Formats: sequence, structure tokens, C-alpha cells
Amino acid sequence: MTSECRICAGVVAEFLDLSRQPLSDAFRRPEETSPEFFYRLAVGVCETCTMVQLMEEVPREAMFHQDYPYVSQGSSVMRAHFTALAQRFLETELADDGFVVELGCNDGTMLRTIAAAGGRHLGVEPSGGVADLAAESGVRVRKDFFEESTARDILATDGPADLIYAANTVCHIPYMGSILRGVEALLSERGVFVFEDPYLGDIVEKTSFDQIYDEHFFLFSARSIDEMARRHGLELVDVERLPVHGGEVRYWLARPGARERTAAVAALLAEEAERELSSRVTLDAFATRVGKIRDDLTALLTELKERGERVVGYGATAKSATVTNLCGIGPDLVEFICDTTPAKQGRLAPGSGIPVRPPAAFAEEHPGHALLFAWNHAEEIMAKEAEFRAGGGKWILYVPEVRVV
Repeated sequence: MTSECRICAGVVAEFLDLSRQPLSDAFRRPEETSPEFFYRLAVGVCETCTMVQLMEEVPREAMFHQDYPYVSQGSSVMRAHFTALAQRFLETELADDGFVVELGCNDGTMLRTIAAAGGRHLGVEPSGGVADLAAESGVRVRKDFFEESTARDILATDGPADLIYAANTVCHIPYMGSILRGVEALLSERGVFVFEDPYLGDIVEKTSFDQIYDEHFFLFSARSIDEMARRHGLELVDVERLPVHGGEVRYWLARPGARERTAAVAALLAEEAERELSSRVTLDAFATRVGKIRDDLTALLTELKERGERVVGYGATAKSATVTNLCGIGPDLVEFICDTTPAKQGRLAPGSGIPVRPPAAFAEEHPGHALLFAWNHAEEIMAKEAEFRAGGGKWILYVPEVRVV
């Protein structure tokens, strides 16, 4: 199957079908009886600009709304990540009373540091509940989706932005043309657009297929971002590899000639070319490995069930929906999922119907195995749950392959 590229209008050729999927963050109350929303989760690559993208778009209002449950401050690792970055921005990009706009500011974890330092700022966040959390912490927030019209309104009110920043947000947005026209309009002459998102190179290398879900419409590479920036009057001037969320890249875009392009850009482009990262051979091989993980994980959980062993899940993440629904994992194979997010507790995981319980249930139930959906926080979680391992408990991991540790 093919579709039209959202970046260059080229042909997008499908290479992976992850089956019928629900909204990844639509945790339902047990008493709800209305039909769940499902769509076909498939991914393809543009034959012209190499942008990897979903074949079908889920309406943005269905994903980002008043009850959106993800909060950035839920992980100590991510809190430290955003605090350090905010301090860096204050010292460099915002040193002379600069103005920063954050797209998808969530609960304001990054902007909180800017606000505390008296920095001029604005968060743009369409999900009302988390936007309220940001406002309560002292962050100035506009409840809205960012697009060209939003940017022009902000420009008229606050003037140009020296820094436009986004974390795990830009890859969510199918209407990229409007976003980049807005960035181009709002950015000061020497300003910079900085965003960080899951990296296609890490996803392919680790076979972390669960990074593909409704909210992640694009899977970026340096080459596809370079092409995207050029087509919209911007230039990719720097890249940084990041360890968070299973592997990300932070991209720096500016007006052509406004900033010198770093050697890091050429190095990452060369690495991707050597790996043939966007080729069909590479992506088809990735799809084959995904199929093996699906089969191996289903077989392992079925075997444990037949042996009478108990398995629970850990981390009711958005990406866990991809795994459970692709593999057909329900409460018969995984009794419940522990999660620290209050908005998810007492509800059922999307599609699979697996109950979500607070972390206390993990210690009380003493399961023999825990399927770690939040594998990108494995070190933090395993340290926190050291008693589980000490008591003979075993973790089940599936990235980059299915294994028990």
C-alpha cells in the first residue's frame, strides 16, 4: 500500500503493519461499554525525502485532550534531563532577555526552571489537564495546538521568539507544513528551533517497534529532517544524540546562514548513509525482526501461563498498547499492569483490557515475572524494585529481543 508524503507529496511505501490498534492513551473505566476507537497502525517510508511516517492519521483531538494522562515529571530521569537543558538555554539562547516558546509543554517541567529564573516564556499545550498543571507551577501557558495561525498570534502579542523548543512533540504532528511556516514566522533572525524526538536509527537498531504508535506520526532521521528543513526555508545546523526514551536526537534548525552548521550533522548523515538506514532492505529486515519478537513474546507468555506462573506488567506506557494489541496479550496472559500515574490507575489498558493498578500492588502480589513495558526506564525501575529481584522475581524484556533476566 502507498500514500502521499506529508513532507514532500512523494510516494510513501508501506513496510510494516502493526495490526489493528486502539488509541494508545485511551485508558477506559471498567464500567464503560461504548465501542473503542481502533485504526490500522502501519508505517511506510517516502521514496523521495526518506521521511518515515504512519500510513493513517488519527484525529489530533482524539489523542490530545483534557484527560491526556502523560506527565513529564513522572520520571526522575526526565526531570533532571529537562532541568539541565533549561539551565543551558538560560545561559546560551536566552541570556539577553530572550523569549522561548515551547510546543507541547505538557506539565511545564522544562519551562518551570525558565519561569523561576524570570525568563520570558510561553508554553503551548492543547491537553487541558496537563496545561493546568503547568500553570499551577508558575508557567505561562496557552491552551492550543501550535500551527501557523497560532504562531502569528503569538508574534503579534509577544514579539519574535529567540528559541522555539519541543520535546517528544514534533513527531506527533502530521500537518508539518503549518508547523514550519509558523516557526519561520515566529523565529527571530538568529533564533533557533530545537526539538528532540525518538530516532529512527535507534528504533531500527534496537528493534524498538513499540516506539511506533498513534501519537508518533513521524520517525525522524537526520537525513529526513535535513530534507524537511530545506523544503521549508530552514537549515539543519546541529544534532545531538540523546539516551532518553530509548534513544533520541535533538535537532537544531535555523534560518539559512544564521548559524554555522556543525560537524555533527555531517557525521550523522554519513553514518545513516553507511547504514542505508532508510533503504527498503534495512526497513524490511526490521519488519522481519518485529515479527520474531511478536512470536517469541507470545510463545513465552503462553508457556508461563501453562506452567501456572503469574505474570504482571510494569509501566502502562503509550507504547505498551502497540505490544499488547499486536501480540494479542490480555488479562489471561498478563494479570495487571502497575503504573505510577494516578489517572491510569483503576482503568483498563487500551484494547487489551488489562487492569492498571498502583505500584503498591506490585509488592503485595509477589508475581514470579514482570513484563517491563517501560523498558526505556529499566535502570531506574529495576533499582527501585530491587526487592522483586532479591525475592526471585524475573523481568521479561522484549527489546531488542525477548529475554528473561
